This record gives sequence, structure tokens and C-alpha cells, in this order.
Amino acid sequence: MEQDPRPEPDPGQAPERKAARARIAQQQTWVDLQVRQAMERGDFEDLPGAGKPIEGLGGEHDPDWWLKRLIERERIVVLPMSVQLRHEDAELDDRLDRLGSEQQVRRELEDFNTRVIAARYRLPEGPPLVTMPRDVEATVEAWRERRAARRTPAPAPPPPRRSRWRWRRR
Repeated sequence: MEQDPRPEPDPGQAPERKAARARIAQQQTWVDLQVRQAMERGDFEDLPGAGKPIEGLGGEHDPDWWLKRLIERERIVVLPMSVQLRHEDAELDDRLDRLGSEQQVRRELEDFNTRVIAARYRLPEGPPLVTMPRDVEATVEAWRERRAARRTPAPAPPPPRRSRWRWRRR
């Protein structure tokens, strides 16, 4: 006859285990009671998706189902790094124009250049990376010129000319 491999329970722990089991059973009863009362009040009626099948139960199991739903729900666009950097490069001057100091512009350019260089060392994912790092000094100088042009007031338009024609009688 085989012996049970589990150790004998300590006689001092038996009352604690009984009390724990009783608490769990009482808690399950309390939860069941709360659900039943909510059902009687009608709290579960008119919930979104009521009467519709639960998606994702049939077919193959996709471990990334939650991520795909998040992307769909939040309308997140996930682009390959090469396309994302190309898009950022096209909008970089406009983004720099909204910054207030040269230090912020330099910090933004350094961050952009760091990401471009890091993307060049990675294996390509998607289209080839054609975006080049920006020359910081030349870009800062162009930013200064655009900033100065915005601060200079535009010349006032000339006053409208009065027409010289007159009504003539025939």
C-alpha cells in the first residue's frame, strides 16, 4: 500500500485552514448574492454588446488580440521607422518654428538625428531609410531667419486706388 506523499497537517493549523475555507465560502456566497440582486434590479440589462456573440472565441487564438483592438479603437497608426522618420523630417521645420528658444531647437534636432542614426544601424523594416540626419548649425540658422521674418511686421498694403472713370451721358 502506497503512502500519501503529502505531509501530515499540523494540528495547530487545522483551525486556521477551516476558518480560511469558511471565509472563502462566505465571500463566494456574498458575491453570488450581489450578482443576483443586481440582476433583479436590472443592472445588467442594456449593456453594450448584449445579445451579440463574444468576439475571438471561435477560430484560432490570437495572443495579440487586445493589442489589435487597442490600435483599432484608439486609431493608432503604426508605421515602419523609415516611413515615420521621413514623415517627421517633412514636418520638422514647422515643429521647430513653434519652439521658443534656440536651446529647444537644438535639443529637438539632436533627438531627431539620434533616432535617424539609430534607425540606420537596425535591420530594415519596411521601405529603405532615405532620411539623413540634419545639419544642426544650418537648421538652427534657417530657424533664426524664419523667426526674424515672422517678427518683422509685414509692410502695410497700399491704399486702394480710386477709379477715374465717370458716368458719361450719351
